[in-house]
Amino acid sequence: MVYAVTNPLIGSQPIADTSTTQNHPFGTKVSAYDPTYGEGEFVYLKGVASTVVGSWVTINYDDSTTTLLAANAIGPVGVAMSINDAATDYGWYQIRGKASAQAAASFANDGRVYTASAGVVDDAVVDGDMVHNALGASTITDAGLADFEIQYPYTDDIAGND
Repeated sequence: MVYAVTNPLIGSQPIADTSTTQNHPFGTKVSAYDPTYGEGEFVYLKGVASTVVGSWVTINYDDSTTTLLAANAIGPVGVAMSINDAATDYGWYQIRGKASAQAAASFANDGRVYTASAGVVDDAVVDGDMVHNALGASTITDAGLADFEIQYPYTDDIAGND
């Protein structure tokens, strides 16, 4: 993915880059375009340990932190665009558009999205752990990624709300 910001900011940090210098106010949102994936929307936040490209995270807008998506999580969800693996790393997280993200080996095309393990999703139903506004758009690749269509995804830990 080679997303280019379509509403550039002065000194804009590229979408796929991690920085140890904060280059934008936390919560800054930009649109960007990729020739294969089309247009997407991204938010600028702090990283968290063990984040890799395509990790699913829960977003806390109160303090601009991220947490690898896990069972029983509650809140907005995004996809890491870089190896943003420390609280002192800063980068972009995709919140809208076609995303390439971590998925379990058995993930099926057009599958619903549920939390599987830290930062990884699957299509296996886990009551209360559905990632709403996310849909699988491919099977898994040998890189451990699948394509997803996301539209401001979130999880709510409400059993029976799947």
